[in-house]
Amino acid sequence: MAPSSNEAFKAIADPTRREILRLLRRGEMTAGDLAERFDMTKPTMSHHFSVLKEADLLTSRRDGQQIWYGLNTTVVQDLMAWAMDLIGSNDGSPRDDEPGAKTSRKEDSK
Repeated sequence: MAPSSNEAFKAIADPTRREILRLLRRGEMTAGDLAERFDMTKPTMSHHFSVLKEADLLTSRRDGQQIWYGLNTTVVQDLMAWAMDLIGSNDGSPRDDEPGAKTSRKEDSK
């Protein structure tokens, strides 16, 4: 079952988790490399990783003793598309699916 949008928004609501995602834009990093950039305990960092993974915003893979994390760009793109749809067009006109939107209909001519 895919995670809900609510889980993703909960995950990105925290500034630490947003920073983790920002760091991963450049590519995969180990859990240790990520943890070194924050003044937090390992259990706290583990919690942040878990929340991001539950929201499907992170990918992870084990390589020996290390866990590598990466950005799940598909989910991030889905969130961005949702946000862009929420904003709508910049010209103030309603979107096609909004009440009051004009539809083009051909009228029958005799």
